Amino acid sequence: MRLINLFAAAALVLAAAHVYNIKFAATVEAEKVAKLRTEIARERDAIAALRAEAAQLENPARIQALAERHLPLKPLDPAQIITVEEIPFPPHDGATPASDDPAGIRIRIGPGNIATGSIVPLPRPR
Repeated sequence: MRLINLFAAAALVLAAAHVYNIKFAATVEAEKVAKLRTEIARERDAIAALRAEAAQLENPARIQALAERHLPLKPLDPAQIITVEEIPFPPHDGATPASDDPAGIRIRIGPGNIATGSIVPLPRPR
């Protein structure tokens, strides 16, 4: 009977040691979780501060004031805006291109005599 009591006492001691080990490991993990939660909260605060700073830096009124102070810009003159028809294109002088000029060869072939079927002729400006 004493032997059974001795084994039961040893089993109780081993079980208590195992429970203590599990409790200690759980405490360590809980401390890690608390530390991570604190770090996450700190990072969220930093993100909020950076977003607020970005919103301040991207403020259009601030950018306008900086542009007026540091850039020598003048107001837009309506005469500066023209239509496509008013753009002066250089006149075509009718000169023949050199034989080693790939663009010149394309011009010489012309839209009616396309070398490959993958090139679609472009309409010529009038």
